[in-house]
This record gives sequence, C-alpha cells and structure tokens, in this order.
Amino acid sequence: MSGTQLTYYFICHRKLWLFTHSIDMEHNSDDVLYGKHISESTYKREKHEIKIDDIVIDFYDDKNKIIHEIKKSNKMEETHIWQVKYYISVLESKGVSGVKGKIDYPEMRETVDVILTDEDRIKLNDIKTEIKNILDGAIPPVIDKPYCKKCSYYDLCFV
Repeated sequence: MSGTQLTYYFICHRKLWLFTHSIDMEHNSDDVLYGKHISESTYKREKHEIKIDDIVIDFYDDKNKIIHEIKKSNKMEETHIWQVKYYISVLESKGVSGVKGKIDYPEMRETVDVILTDEDRIKLNDIKTEIKNILDGAIPPVIDKPYCKKCSYYDLCFV
C-alpha cells in the first residue's frame, strides 16, 4: 500500500480505485502542483522525498527520528495524520523504533505532532484489508462532496 492510496482511502474510494488502476489525473491539478511547490520550497536544507518501498516521505530528521510531511492546508488534517501514522509503521517494519511524526503547514505557520499507538496499528491493518477489498471490487460510486469540485478526477466523475 502506498501513502497516496491510504490518503485516497480517507478522501474518496472512487479516487483510490481509479488511481490504483493506473488512471492518474494528478498531473492536471493546479492544487497538486501548488502543494509540490510548497514542499520543494520549504525546509530547503533538508533532504526531500525519501522513498521507502511504496511511500515517499517529504523529509526525515534522522537525528530526532521525526518524519515530516509538508501540507498546504489543514482541511484534510485527519487524513494527513493517518498518512504519517502509516509512514511511522513502515519505518517500524524496517526496524527503526522510536519514530514520531510532524505535519508542517508552512503557510499557516502551524505544526501537528503525530504518534502511532497500538490501537492505530490495529486500525491500519483493518484499513489495508478494506483497501484491498475496494481495489478488488467494481469501481465505487461518486460521493459528491464539496471538495469534489477541486479534485483532479472531477471530470471522470461529473462530466
């Protein structure tokens, strides 16, 4: 499971299904491009985009064992928190213990600390099973939420 898949699981099962079945519309999204700009122009001294298996961590402070994810807005904060929890679990599975997370909202000048609990580990296993079931099934229905209008997949769902 990738970090993107986990994120899409929380946002929209249809988007998760389309993305995983190689229908990628992110390259058409101004919001995605802007988010990448924020990530690339923030914390310039840090090494960006560390790839481990199917995840890409924005940057990792190995001295303090902190995963940093850089986001433009906290509108989907719960989704961001679960993304970081998943990244912590991936590092743990590689033998790195004591890892914590931090979500950085540079434009808002805010940060959110993230830890992974035993209950979170159980929930992540349940989520992995649910994602597999979604991906093995038929394309999920359109959800029609207010944030759909800004989604890069909007045309596939509504036009």
